[in-house]
Formats: sequence, C-alpha cells, structure tokens
Amino acid sequence: MRIFYINTHKINLHKNIICFINKATAVMTAAALFCCSASAVRAEEKEPDSSLQLYAQAAVLMDADSGRVLYGKNAEDVLPMASTTKIMTCILALEYGNPEEIVEVSSYATSMPKVKLYVRQGEKYRLKDLLYSLMLESHNDSAVVIAEAVGGSVEQFAAMMNQKARDIGCYDTYFITPNGLDAVVNESGKIHSTTARDLAKIMAYCVTDSSAREQFLEITRTSGYDFTDAEGKRSFHCNNHNAFLGMMKEALSGKTGFTNNAGYCYVGAVESEGRIFTVALLACGWPNNRSYKWSDMKQLAAYGMENYHYRDIYESREFEDIPVEDGIDTRSGKPYADAYVPVRVDDRGESDLSCLLAETDQIEVKTQIAKRLQAPVMDNTEVGTVCYYLNGKLFRRYPVVTTGQVERQTYGYLCRYLLTVFLP
Repeated sequence: MRIFYINTHKINLHKNIICFINKATAVMTAAALFCCSASAVRAEEKEPDSSLQLYAQAAVLMDADSGRVLYGKNAEDVLPMASTTKIMTCILALEYGNPEEIVEVSSYATSMPKVKLYVRQGEKYRLKDLLYSLMLESHNDSAVVIAEAVGGSVEQFAAMMNQKARDIGCYDTYFITPNGLDAVVNESGKIHSTTARDLAKIMAYCVTDSSAREQFLEITRTSGYDFTDAEGKRSFHCNNHNAFLGMMKEALSGKTGFTNNAGYCYVGAVESEGRIFTVALLACGWPNNRSYKWSDMKQLAAYGMENYHYRDIYESREFEDIPVEDGIDTRSGKPYADAYVPVRVDDRGESDLSCLLAETDQIEVKTQIAKRLQAPVMDNTEVGTVCYYLNGKLFRRYPVVTTGQVERQTYGYLCRYLLTVFLP
C-alpha cells in the first residue's frame, strides 16, 4: 500500500429488517413480527435546530450512552479529521499495548513534520510517556512510535484502527495514519477521513465503553506532564492544548486538530447530571479563526444539557393466554377442553428503559401478538413483539414469548384417552 500526504480535500448503516412468520407445517403458526436492533438509533435525529448558528461545516451532538444523534449538521459528510485521529491511536495503544513497555524510535518516526517531540532514531521511551506527548501536545512523531510499537508498523496499526472503527459501528471512517496528517492511498484513492457522526461515536466509545476509558480520561484531562527518555538523558514537558477543559466545568475530555486541508477540528465530551454528550466538529474555520471551534463546542454542549434529560419510557405489558388449536389442555388433559398457552414480554429483566429525550420527542409503543397458535407450541417461542418508537423510528424491540408448551392432539393421544375413559 502506497501512502501519499496530500493538500487537497474531499472525498449507513441502518437496516430495518422486517418480519418473520413463524410457521411450521401443521405444527405452529405465529404472527408477522418486526425486527430491529435496539442500538440502531441512526434515524431518530431531527432536522437541525435553526437557533444554532455554527461555524463548522459538519457537526454532531451525540448521546454517548445510546449513540443517538441529537443534533446534526452535514453529519454524514466525509471530511479529513486532522489530529482528532489521535483519540483512536490513544485508545488502541491503551487497549492493546503495555503502557510500561520501553519502545524504540525508528527513522520513519523522526521524519514526521511538525508538531513533533523531536525524538531521535534509536532513542527509547516508555509507551505511557509518549501517550501524554500524543494527546497533550499532539506530537506527530510520537504517534508513529506508538503505532509501530503496538501494531508492528504504521500500515498494520492503521488496519487495527479501521477494524476498531467498524467494531464501534463507524463505517464511513478510513484511517491511514496514526497522527491525522492528510494522506491518500494511491491505489484506491481513499483519503484519511471520517464523518462528524463517526468521530462523535469514536469519542463516545473512548469515554464510556472502552475497557481503558479511565486511563484515557486520566491522560486527556492532565494539564501538564513531565518525562524523560528511557536513559534519562533528555527531559520533556507537555502542556495540554485542549483549552475547552477550562471553559466549562462539565468538560470531560477532548482533542484538537488542524491541517491546511482539514481546517480546525475538535472532538470533545461533556458530563452533566449523569448525562454524557460527545461533540464532533469538522472544518470549523481556518486561520485566523482558531476560536470558532470553542464557540461551536460551547453552543452544542449547552444545547444538549438544556434540552435533553433522561426519561423512563418503559411500559409494563401483560397479555391474556393465547388459544392453541388442536392442542392438549395442560390443566385438564381432556381433548374437548380448549388449550391455551401463557405469554410474557421477554425484557431480560429490564424494568427501566431510560433515554435522553427533549420535550418535543415523541414516544409510541406498538404491540403485535398472534391471536391463535397451532399446536404443538414449544416453550419460549416468539409469538409477538412490543416495539418502542422514538419520533416514528424503531428504538427498542422486545419479543413476546410463550411461557409453557402445548402438545398436539394426535390419533395416539385420543386412543389412549378413550382407553382411560372406557376401560376399568
């Protein structure tokens, strides 16, 4: 794979799986059912609020817990991301690397352009120290040293980055470098890029879902850090350039970025009253408009905290037993008695379905359940659904299942029954 750094710029997955009819030849019939993942909340976003005037060409405010986009402006536009890339580099190094490992600098790492730590070929550093260099000062050479140590090479580390992006659910992101320098793969024409939606989702993963989230937060929230190379010959001091940490008390984490191609970029997270919001800003001005990203970040964070609050939308549901044709009544065992099977909502013990909602959000609960079943019926058979819709889009689906079994009346069963009736 040939990688070129460039100075030009540009370059869903939400599938609604509908229906299954559970029918077994003369054995069972069930109703038509809807089907969709509870985590697939891509489609609930609204039209952009006209009260927000943002500088960024693309922006997203996301509920970090659910991944739901609460505000989006050109959320799907594919754009370069500059050094916001480094949140992925950092989280992968924390998850797959050993922070205490001593790593060696390659000649390729020393060739990186500014901003850089100015490491020298053959020098050795503790991986953890380089992570502070990466996230506080955004050093491009440190990113390459980290990538080579954790992935074996920049190309292999980029493959890890892309796989992690897919694992998180970011399908419109393509990593080439660990530092975010504008780059293109010559053979495919793909550029180092993401969308505001994907970037906000990656940050949400870093601060909520990753096993290394506490280490990630510790690094990205540190105001200053001192370290030396492994031999103690050179000393370094890093200052955190994420000025947003001092602008709002709710600020949780974040990473700045800039290239001539990408413009000013930012991805950050805020936490308030148990809510975590992530914000991604791409192409948010060019020099001399460095402060635009802070204005946009404050607007979106305030918008989320003011308008969205947790509300429990769970509704308890109970159903009458469903009649079963040609079934043996389990209570009497008599062939002329009607057979029924009890059912319940399979909510896996959930009694709370809390989600961030604004006053204008609309919740609708729809139930579908089979009116009759055909024997035999097995225990824990899905016969219906309870679906929660948020602003007209499926948000959560619970199956309705049987809580018992009903056997079918067969010729042999009837014979045995008659024998018990007429023979002493």
